[in-house]
Amino acid sequence: MEIIVEAPLNSLSFGNVTYNILRQFWRKGVDIALYPIGGGIDLNVYDKVDPKFHDWLHQSAMEANAKLSKDKPTFKMWHLNGSQTRISPQQLLLTFHELDQATASEINIAKFQSKTLFSSKFSEDLFKNHNVDCGSVSMGFDEDFVKTDKEYLSKNVVHFGLMGKFEKRKNTEKIIRLWLQKYGNNNDYQLSVCVNNPFFKPEEMQNILLNCLDGKRYTNINFLPFLNKNSEVNEFLNSIDVDLTGLSGAEGWNLPAFNATALGKWSLVVNHTSHKDWANKDNCILIEPNGTEPAYDGKFFIEDQPFNQGNIHTWDSDTVSQAMDQAVSKKGQNNSEGEKLREQFSYEKTADRLLTELESL
Repeated sequence: MEIIVEAPLNSLSFGNVTYNILRQFWRKGVDIALYPIGGGIDLNVYDKVDPKFHDWLHQSAMEANAKLSKDKPTFKMWHLNGSQTRISPQQLLLTFHELDQATASEINIAKFQSKTLFSSKFSEDLFKNHNVDCGSVSMGFDEDFVKTDKEYLSKNVVHFGLMGKFEKRKNTEKIIRLWLQKYGNNNDYQLSVCVNNPFFKPEEMQNILLNCLDGKRYTNINFLPFLNKNSEVNEFLNSIDVDLTGLSGAEGWNLPAFNATALGKWSLVVNHTSHKDWANKDNCILIEPNGTEPAYDGKFFIEDQPFNQGNIHTWDSDTVSQAMDQAVSKKGQNNSEGEKLREQFSYEKTADRLLTELESL
């Protein structure tokens, strides 16, 4: 099959998904004209790149203009805000949407595509209610992540992990404060936090994290820098016993929580948005939300704008505290149901679905 691809290739979550999908396209012999969003191919974070795949990506970008044809469908992966352009007449858009409202601009851009695929059934249903020709496709487990079976801390220490961008939507500060209130300075528990946000300046990020501590000193919380390699992310996920990333208020998939669960870790996951597509009471510690609140934070979600309007889900602190106790009681127990996610959700299946949709345009 011959297609045009417009998508980012970088260290962020969108770039990670693109990388995994294109790796499957390469294996399946798909011929692509590659237009990297952002202007370049940045594979520095991926330290297990097959040299032949590396060369295929760069050659596909170098030869993109020579391969252009209006008869080839375009696969685009990007935000709705920015997807109002097409390279060829037929375009399949894969996008992520988290909130419970769809704005006029978002609806119109989704309708502008030949077809739009969202990363969750929640978003698919939301946009179908606005007569958008759309569907949903699941993300996959990153095959570069593997169990290491190393012992990272003392067997008596319960190691919690929190990963992803620092955002109100993700409840980052709320999670840290609750954990410190419950376990702060009790060295039988450790929390490793990797929540750097590239949209904040380094000094801003430092002040934001220090604010979570209220000027107190804690011996059992570690703030980690941005992890520069996928292998470092793999070590982080293997080192923890309990993942807290699933306590986010709204998600388009939640790769850190999903990957941790698939590696056999115990994740606290709130039952909403995309979490409903992969999390259940058997493969994680499932928590029901207790309501919603506006997503607006003045930075990433700004009220009365044409994009990203709506609410995130909330949870009860006492309920989450009890869920943490439940996770602690599972220390040393492998999450075998979580590990089944590796087979249930693969990027090969994601790629197959995308190619089927592209063929039908």
